[in-house]
Amino acid sequence: MSDLSSRHCVPCRGGVAPLQGEELQRLASQLPEWQVVNNHHITRTYRFPDFKTALAFVNRAGAIAEAEGHHPDLTLAWGRVDVLTYTHKIDGLTESDFILAAKIDQAYAP
Repeated sequence: MSDLSSRHCVPCRGGVAPLQGEELQRLASQLPEWQVVNNHHITRTYRFPDFKTALAFVNRAGAIAEAEGHHPDLTLAWGRVDVLTYTHKIDGLTESDFILAAKIDQAYAP
């Protein structure tokens, strides 16, 4: 696991460019289970044996999001949770999206 999970999200005030190029690839390479989509957002699907376990994960991910002040889109279905995140303020990716993803990865226990 990268050191991303030990860091904290930084509130985006806008006026910064979304990550691109080498910096985007450097961060993405630290989270190989996540997919970068159109250089705009990152997403991952987590699998679970049942609905109850998936719901517990959503609650853990939600608590992380609240603690970090950075909120992903979470989609709960039987046996799976889809997570999608980007920084809404700039309509693209920031380092905080990768930090949040790393923290959510740590909460995953199938």
